[in-house]
Amino acid sequence: MSVMVKESPISETDMIAEAEKALADISRIRDGVGRVIFGQEAVVERTLVALLAGGHALLVGVPGLAKTKLVETLGVVLGLDSRRIQFTPDLMPSDILGSEVMEQDEIGKRSFRFISGPIFAQLLMADEINRASPRTQSALLQAMQEYHVTIAGVRHDLPAPFHVLATQNPLEQEGTYPLPEAQLDRFLMQVDILYPEIEAERRILLETTGIEDAKAQNVLQPVRLKEIQTLIRRMPVPESVVEAILTLVRSARPGQGNAETDKHVAWGPGPRASQALMLCTRARALYDGRLAPSVDDVRALAEPVLQHRMALTFAARAEGTSVRDVVAKLVKGI
Repeated sequence: MSVMVKESPISETDMIAEAEKALADISRIRDGVGRVIFGQEAVVERTLVALLAGGHALLVGVPGLAKTKLVETLGVVLGLDSRRIQFTPDLMPSDILGSEVMEQDEIGKRSFRFISGPIFAQLLMADEINRASPRTQSALLQAMQEYHVTIAGVRHDLPAPFHVLATQNPLEQEGTYPLPEAQLDRFLMQVDILYPEIEAERRILLETTGIEDAKAQNVLQPVRLKEIQTLIRRMPVPESVVEAILTLVRSARPGQGNAETDKHVAWGPGPRASQALMLCTRARALYDGRLAPSVDDVRALAEPVLQHRMALTFAARAEGTSVRDVVAKLVKGI
């Protein structure tokens, strides 16, 4: 049994035809990214899954792991209008959203004119987002959830599609501010970037220290990306996958009958985590060439979708338990 989302009906033949076209486009995207980003296949997959699902992603890793390069490459490959904001402690919300300026016309009449900020882009790269103050970080809250911003009581819609790919240094580094929980929840996934494998690093040494570096090439248009995102929302979801998502997310909340969770978790993921898993499992299935997600997709995406939506108790942190450890145990329950 499968659950269909409430979209306009589409026949099985049309679904297969659309999926085949999308697979060809996704293959070209992967090849385009692979010309510039060496190794890190899991990172590229998860970041692309977040974009195909229509969401935002938080890329976490130490400096020098090509986080910024990946975002720049995706912007070129997907043909998105991209802007970059370097977050610093003195960055103000108006530096992101824009501001109103007073102008005077020829007859002396004064009026305010809104000058848009860099957030008015299809792909916003928030570089080192946790180096800005919490006040500035919160400037992205409305945009990431509602796809518009309100300045001086006036609504300004953002371009479509709109995605935020933020990079973050580990919180142990100096000069960083933890992101507010409400903002973390708006990221579809947290993608942890680890050091590359030796063969990938060997290729980096050989191909990036010459006179010319590989450059990304555009292979897709934003309109086509929107079509693929719509197709993903129309994909059927087996009842077993829905149950697996519900079981996993609810078991990660204290007070739901899971002894391990009650012991280690201070607060757990809300319904937005379930929504994220539904979208991401579909996107991952299409990314792998399948027309419907499976429980294996739920298991594979549990960590990137849940880890930034949970907080451990003091006792769990004192014992050296990590959120990943907790999620790994919960995954075994499905």
